[in-house]
Amino acid sequence: MTSASVTANTPPSNWGRWGERDERGTLNFITDESRARGAACVRTGRTVSLAHPVTPVTLAGGGPVPHGLAPMPAPVQQILYFTGSPARALSDVLVVNTHHVAMTHVDAVAHFPVDGQVYPGVPVNDAAAQGTLRHGSTTPFAAGITTAGVFLDLAPGGRLGPGHEVTAADLDAAEERAGVRVQSGDALVVRGGWVVHRDLDERLPAMTLDAVRWMAEREISVLASDIGDVPPGHGAPPVLHGVGLARLGLPLVDNADVSALVAVCGELGRHTFLFTLGAMPVHGASGVPVNPLAIF
Repeated sequence: MTSASVTANTPPSNWGRWGERDERGTLNFITDESRARGAACVRTGRTVSLAHPVTPVTLAGGGPVPHGLAPMPAPVQQILYFTGSPARALSDVLVVNTHHVAMTHVDAVAHFPVDGQVYPGVPVNDAAAQGTLRHGSTTPFAAGITTAGVFLDLAPGGRLGPGHEVTAADLDAAEERAGVRVQSGDALVVRGGWVVHRDLDERLPAMTLDAVRWMAEREISVLASDIGDVPPGHGAPPVLHGVGLARLGLPLVDNADVSALVAVCGELGRHTFLFTLGAMPVHGASGVPVNPLAIF
């Protein structure tokens, strides 16, 4: 299959579209034109972060859990070393659980295998070895991502209902409300009004295969969202990861914080901006914590 054009019963796929060993996935849709389109949105220089703040937790544990972290083993562990007396320097060693639900991070295309393969059809045993990835890792993120960004609010003034299944119709309606159209190469930022790591006791909304097909047809380059896949145990397959990531090669910015973005978009009266993502230049990993920025 060489394109994302599929029948109604077939998941969209980009396997083979950019070659049998492609590692960039939908980042291939980003062009000089899409970057220039984003740069043209910068008029005031105002910048909005799309990442949740992280409060480190000591390796030894103990004490109250910092506000905003899920009630589970420390997502970010920290060892403090003090040198000198009195201390002349503080040195941190951070152990980071990248894919924790309280951590805003970007998934590499090999993060989620399907049928024993990772994007774009590479066997897992070929892609991963000795505790690292040699195909489909975070390497393409090391140079950063810059393109036009579009914000779609699926629940203006509130939040989607528990268990809401986001469809193409939801995305179309959000486009119409915003007065925008998502174009090839755009980074799509979606709001459902949920904070996953605080709302785990409720049934979370999730993207459907219909919505992922819409993203494939629009040829988005990146998806950043405050909602995601159906949680384990609810029966449905995780289509954002199983189709969007594994078959389309669509990098996912999981657990984005769009609360400030919705306020700024409302204040400025526009839903387009320059999207930038500067990841640590980590190679061979399945994901990396990020601080995506929307620049107006």
